[in-house]
Amino acid sequence: MVTFLTNYQLKKAPRFKNEDEERVFWAKHSPLDYEHGPVLRGNLFPNLKPTTVMTSIRLPLWLQTSLKTIANKKDVPVQSLMKMYLSEKVEEEMRSASRR
Repeated sequence: MVTFLTNYQLKKAPRFKNEDEERVFWAKHSPLDYEHGPVLRGNLFPNLKPTTVMTSIRLPLWLQTSLKTIANKKDVPVQSLMKMYLSEKVEEEMRSASRR
């Protein structure tokens, strides 16, 4: 659990002209002393990518070839196409299971 000192006021982080200036500043100052906007306000991080795991699956040659053909037509990587198809099917199954 994270706790914050109630009588400790965080400073506003300065605006920097370039990365070099920012690098020098943070080398001499603690980021814990400075307010960092939404992070300290408890906001969600909607752009974080979910954790992924590597999974091996054996496919019939015809299915792999078909997936590659479709992926090429859609100009997307085969793995992305497969994840999209699996995701759609799982969502469909979950919706139909919740209706029962």
